[in-house]
Parts: sequence; C-alpha cells; structure tokens
Amino acid sequence: MKPLIINFTPTGMIPQKRDVPSVPITSAEIVEQVHEAFEVGITMVHIHARQKNGVPSSKAKDYAPIIEGIRSHCPGLVICASLSGRNVTDPAARSEVLSLQPDMASLTLSSLNFVKTASINSPETIQELAERIAAAGAKPELEVFDTGMVNYLGYLIRKGLIRAPYYVNVLLGNIAGAQLNAAHISALERDLPDGALISLAGLGQYQLDAHLVSMGLGMGVRVGLEDNVHWDRKKSRLTTNIELLERIHALAEIARRPMMSPEEFGELGFYNSNRHAARA
Repeated sequence: MKPLIINFTPTGMIPQKRDVPSVPITSAEIVEQVHEAFEVGITMVHIHARQKNGVPSSKAKDYAPIIEGIRSHCPGLVICASLSGRNVTDPAARSEVLSLQPDMASLTLSSLNFVKTASINSPETIQELAERIAAAGAKPELEVFDTGMVNYLGYLIRKGLIRAPYYVNVLLGNIAGAQLNAAHISALERDLPDGALISLAGLGQYQLDAHLVSMGLGMGVRVGLEDNVHWDRKKSRLTTNIELLERIHALAEIARRPMMSPEEFGELGFYNSNRHAARA
C-alpha cells in the first residue's frame, strides 16, 4: 500500500471566527496551528492568507509572515500557497505570492460554482498561472472538481505547460461537481495522467467518507477546516484542525497506511526547484 500523503488545509477562504472559533486567521495563528499539525504528522500544507479583517488576501505581504514562520518552525514541510480565483481574477495579482518561492501553488483547472460563490478561471488565466508557477520553480497543486477539469489537465500536459510529477486533489461533494460515489471517482481517476499522486477531499459532510475511501484505495487525503468545520456527518458540533488530523492518523493506523514524510514527498520533485538549487 502506498504511503499516505496528508495535505493539511487549516484556513481556507470561508470560515470566520464568529462562526468557527478555532479557525486560524492571523499569520501567528496559522503558523502555530501548522506547527502543531507538523508535530502530529503532515506531508504538506495548503495555506491561505487573510487580511486583518479576516478577508482573504492574495498579497505577498500577507503571505510572507506565514511562509517565513512555517519554514522556521516546520523544517522540510512542503508549502503550497493558494492562487484562488474566488476573490481575485487577475493572474498577476493571484500569483504575487510566487515571489516568496513556495514549493507548490494551487491551480484550479476550470471555472466552477460553489453554493454561494464562483471561482473564475478562464483558459487564458489557467495557462498564465501554469507558466508563472513553473517560472517560479514551484509545482502546481492540481485542483479537480469534475471530469472536464481532468480533460483540460490532459490538454495542458500535451501543450507542455504542466510537467511530471503530478499531484492532484480530487474534491468531491461540491454542488456543481463530482460526488462521492464509486462511478464519479472511477471516471476521474481513469483519465488522470499515469503516475499522478492523488488525494481525495470531501467537502463538508463528505470529508470523513472521502478519507475512508482514500485509505482503502491507496490515495492521499486533504484535511482541515478549509473543507469541513464539523466533526460528524450530521454537523452537530464544530471541530478543530487538530481533531480532524488526529482522526486521520487513527484511520491510517487501522488501514496500515504509513504517512509519507515531507522530505519523501519533496524529493519526488515537489520542493521548489529554484530555492532547492540555491540551498544545495
């Protein structure tokens, strides 16, 4: 069975303190929770920055203390920065964080609707972001919500805009995307590139079931308050990042899935190549 990639997503763009008291918003809170998760055991971290008022930010100045703090307290951890298109559409603004040389950056492979918002990703924007990620020495964290995104990934690979190794998050349960069932998962996996490392994410009430499926299929997991803020399927109580992460480790122990270390993952080609070369 393949080692388990644990992709930790502590903040996201939606949860706010008034609704989810445990969500980390400030840079200090994010660094502290990532450090705590690092000690429990994670392979990589997917970060979002917020402004002081809690509004999501794409600015390098808001990402800088988070990335600096994680590098200081979590040596070797693979850091992925979000290039989300929910609040900002201009690719230059969305990719400002690449100046900080994260190891990876998220790349959503099409526009899509969520329950109340949309993420706008035109073909031109996706291709420009892919080029900017590569030029920065980073690797894309490929975000797939439906089969059309898988098809477009194949197109980008054929054009030479994305190169191996590939890491793909398959996000299930979105109202306008693939659902958590065998038919949808099989259709998505079938057309992903050979050798791709795949993690399943379940949104909201689907997170636990996505993790259970991942354990049996030899896939990785994406876990954290970005995708789900409740402990149980019925959403009867709020949870914390560390509770969710500790449950992953309990499930992995039952499934006999040893965790892939950050170093193992990074050395597969997911460390920032520019930064890695400069330190060699």
